[in-house]
Amino acid sequence: MKTRPPAAGAARLPIRHSIARIFWILSRWTFVPESPRVDGARVIIGAPHTSNWDFIFMLCISWNERLRPRWLGKKSLFAGWRGPFMRALGGIPVDRSNPAGLVESLVAQVRTHDDLAIVVTPEGTRSAGTDWRSGFYRIARATGVPLTLGYVDRPTRTCGLGETLRLTGDVASDMDRIRAFYADKSGLRPQLRTEPRLRDETGRADD
Repeated sequence: MKTRPPAAGAARLPIRHSIARIFWILSRWTFVPESPRVDGARVIIGAPHTSNWDFIFMLCISWNERLRPRWLGKKSLFAGWRGPFMRALGGIPVDRSNPAGLVESLVAQVRTHDDLAIVVTPEGTRSAGTDWRSGFYRIARATGVPLTLGYVDRPTRTCGLGETLRLTGDVASDMDRIRAFYADKSGLRPQLRTEPRLRDETGRADD
């Protein structure tokens, strides 16, 4: 994984960057810049996912970091007039009946665009659940890109991109690192937070 100095990419996406800066000025939240700044394609976790506002936070975090986010959303979000708008914001409709096709498509896009930032909300819903979906893990492993831990934390009213790590394929060990990071992150609605845990953390992802 490569890092870049804070000034790198200063001319990228000026309009979206300005929108994000205005959002942070007007909101009661503090954006925490990524440190060290990471370059290259990656998967970004958006968690804890407890509110519709998380979508706005995700966009403004990405735009403030001058990233071009691609995010995964259920197909119904792209129905009718919303389709072109959602795609313009980086949305990728997910057909859950063909998950293999999605991973293959993302692998091809990473090979073509070395600055791709794929944003995934592993909780899959704004409601409290029992575990995370493993799509983010499978995508990061299949594409060979690092995983960045994005966060929203209401008690401190901070959000941003935290640690970036390389998944080892030892699912339990990797998830322990992820749990440690999110242990003190509560989301916008803490009562709806889901503990970072996959349904099956046994063995290796490569098995």
